[in-house]
Amino acid sequence: LFLAVCAVGIGGTFQYGYNVSIINAPTQHIHRFLNETWVSRYHMELSPDLLTFLWSVIASIFSLGGLCGALMGGSMAIRLGRKGALLMNNIIAVLAAILMGISFPTGLFELLIVGRFLIGMNSGIGICVQPLYIGEVAPKHLRGGMAMGSSIFLTGGILTGQIIGLRELLGGEMYWPLLLSSSCFPAFAQLLFLPWFPESPRYLLIDRGDELSCAKALKRFHGSLQYQREMEDIQQECFALDGEKPKKPWQLFTDRGVRWQLITVIVMTMGQQLSGINAIYFYATYIFEQAGISAEKIPYVTLGTGACECLTALTCVYYVGRRYLIIGGYLLMTLWSIVLTFSLTYQELYSWVPYVSMTSIFAFILSFGLGPGGITNTLTAELFIQSSRPAAYMIGGTISWISFFTIGMLFPFIVKGLKQYCFLVFLLECSLVAAFIFLVIPETKNKSFLEIKKEFHKLNFG
Repeated sequence: LFLAVCAVGIGGTFQYGYNVSIINAPTQHIHRFLNETWVSRYHMELSPDLLTFLWSVIASIFSLGGLCGALMGGSMAIRLGRKGALLMNNIIAVLAAILMGISFPTGLFELLIVGRFLIGMNSGIGICVQPLYIGEVAPKHLRGGMAMGSSIFLTGGILTGQIIGLRELLGGEMYWPLLLSSSCFPAFAQLLFLPWFPESPRYLLIDRGDELSCAKALKRFHGSLQYQREMEDIQQECFALDGEKPKKPWQLFTDRGVRWQLITVIVMTMGQQLSGINAIYFYATYIFEQAGISAEKIPYVTLGTGACECLTALTCVYYVGRRYLIIGGYLLMTLWSIVLTFSLTYQELYSWVPYVSMTSIFAFILSFGLGPGGITNTLTAELFIQSSRPAAYMIGGTISWISFFTIGMLFPFIVKGLKQYCFLVFLLECSLVAAFIFLVIPETKNKSFLEIKKEFHKLNFG
């Protein structure tokens, strides 16, 4: 089970975290490449406005690709199986890596744009299918810990990207095409290791009706002595579904039986993206400068932010139930937003205040990893039964990528208009999401998917 989490994680959420983080290091080098390409083609300098526009396209096309991937992921998981969809997804990653790698030698920045779109699509599919596979192969007493694998590999991808992007490694001017094309290595690793693992047992029995393959897969995952209990759980769910086919996303919106589960996924997914974590990373460099850290050393201090998030994802699997973790995470983020607003307001009055800001940044990131960062995907897997789960991930993924794109577009204006008071907006958002979870979501730890469905029955039908 542990090795299965690693095999799906390396080509799944790891790719998302890695490709979000590596684009920051070569910003200046890509600007220079765009200028040089424009001059060689049109014998004139690229205007600053057009340069900003082209860079914005390269940076933001990733989220558009992710949105397309999220819309495709559920259908691929139904047609090809969870494992088949993940394996096919790596072909997209390898193609993207080739296009980004040859963009510089060929002098075609358009290949860079197409490559970023494709790697975004790969990330969108991975974020949708990986938690689906893990949630379905895990026994209920290990489901929370295994589902945290998605968060661990995502934050591990961010940290790895920050390390590889250092100027001593692939962040130098000569190596930036190699840095962007290095996303092919996780893809090759998954193509090498994932074929050794079985398909999701729930998919084999409920969607394919293949009881023999399901039993074989369960024996591989749970052992020949322990698999029977999981088999009975899957058979009960199969019986309850009574041959019901996998639903399309739009069918969930009209299904009263999943109304509050769907509302919960939408609120939690939007809450995760709009929580202010992007604002924290935006302000990090400024705060580190104010604390007296030299510009050359800031990339190394920034590694600490990635390490914080990764560390929390690794440790929070041992804590109490999902409900308490996610409510606690949002409430702590609310607290640190208040502290950060005050410390940024009085940043220049006292010499010790920048250190309070630094502490708040790390504490905010730890709080995000404790709840919203890690538990959101876990709960999406747990709130739905087999027929609704792929469609729920498609909806959750679509909302996530739209929110990601929206905050990317609006965030500069929010910061410019409100300055440090922008954290008051995120403070309000975090406290509202915490209140919603407290009032609506039951504890799901150590419960079967059918038991969780019964918990929501009263909310859905009164």
